[in-house]
Amino acid sequence: MSKQFDVVVIGGGPGGYIAAIRAAQLGFQVACIDEWKNAAGGPAPGGTCTNVGCIPSKALLQSSEHFEHANHHFADHGITAKDVKMDVSKMIARKDTVVKQNNDGILYLLKKNKVTFFHGRGSFAGQAEGGYEIKVAGKTEESVSGKHVIIATGSNARALPGTPFDEVNVLSNDGALRLGGVPKKLALIGSGVIGLEMGSVWRRLGAEVTILEGLPTFLGAVDEQIAKEAKKAFDKQGLKIELGVKVGEIVNGKKGVTVNYTNAKGEAVVLDADKLIISIGRVPNTIGLNTEAVGLQLDERGAIVVDGDCKTNLPGVWAVGDVVRGPMLAHKAEEEGVAVAERIAGQHGHVNFNTIPWVIYTSPEIAWVGRTEQQLKADGVAYKAGSFPFLANGRARALGDTTGMVKMLADATTDEILGVHIVGPQASELIAEAVVAMEFRASAEDIARICHAHPSLSEATKEAALAVDKRTLNF
Repeated sequence: MSKQFDVVVIGGGPGGYIAAIRAAQLGFQVACIDEWKNAAGGPAPGGTCTNVGCIPSKALLQSSEHFEHANHHFADHGITAKDVKMDVSKMIARKDTVVKQNNDGILYLLKKNKVTFFHGRGSFAGQAEGGYEIKVAGKTEESVSGKHVIIATGSNARALPGTPFDEVNVLSNDGALRLGGVPKKLALIGSGVIGLEMGSVWRRLGAEVTILEGLPTFLGAVDEQIAKEAKKAFDKQGLKIELGVKVGEIVNGKKGVTVNYTNAKGEAVVLDADKLIISIGRVPNTIGLNTEAVGLQLDERGAIVVDGDCKTNLPGVWAVGDVVRGPMLAHKAEEEGVAVAERIAGQHGHVNFNTIPWVIYTSPEIAWVGRTEQQLKADGVAYKAGSFPFLANGRARALGDTTGMVKMLADATTDEILGVHIVGPQASELIAEAVVAMEFRASAEDIARICHAHPSLSEATKEAALAVDKRTLNF
């Protein structure tokens, strides 16, 4: 007989484990099923984010940034550092330790909140009395049943047709995080978040990096002015970014990878690289879920179809995170997980898609919330824009990092903030103020009137708000 629960969560990533904890806080008997394994074969909850995404990439970015500073910026501070070397295996080991700490932390949180954890792959076995039966395929096979099921199975890296990942020469984000040494020549297809972050890591450590992007514009989802500023910085660093390319035949050989492509001028180019990272997006992970057993509806992309409340076509079955519509962001998944748990409890869970922040953890960092200037123009919205460069910010000067700016967009009539876009130091932290402001429907004047600590990078946000009304004080 299967073990019975009020709520069964399939997937232990950011959406899944957070949904399980919130449901348990609300008094439900909860099970969480996750199949990720660590090197020893033990449980490793946290999903793509913790195991091969957000967390390990930030660890490598931090290590490589230290190396970059030691080699190129310490001298500016009067620090002499000679013969600085990078032990890649130690860097990867530190990254693995950070990942394990997060895995163990999640297991502790589940236990603390009395969530029953099952290590294995969860799939639908069929309907059960008052709910659904879920099969757990792990070291042993068992089954659980739940009145409610929350699917949080995440996403997988999208492969390029005809070029499968072997994680040796042709790498997904997983393989890119496990390189044993610095490749002399590294090629990337796709200039999105993962491509830029991984390109930055290995470029800092000495690789010659070429990024191939099929679109004619760089970071099309980012505000155009911010994207231009970022590309200028990346070009200066030595990241070679080619836009408007058409990738042709890719040959994966013993000595490396050859990429044949046509550049924006229509010229045929042959690029030889030691390693190739393919970063062309991600696809919803519904493989092995056995959706047919219960008639769960999927769309043409393989994503689970949900309404605005994350309800599927089946009563009592919900889905959150990368496996449904919307941005594939860990924090979006978390918010949906909390909201679904609260809706199951009869509360009014809330997720505002208009105030979900986006971050690219390169140097300079790029972060934004709300609409871009090009979106406002396309939507026919009358707006005011104000920007402030970090070049004129005292704290940025003291840090020695004055690249970029803060840009604020506000409604021309009401002054309500419609978007905030940042490229520069600590953009990932600075964007939080903008998210709070927009959630409370603040005006640019509100931010301009709030006292900000001096000297701080956040003063650039205040000055950008002042710039909306053309009254900056420090520029």
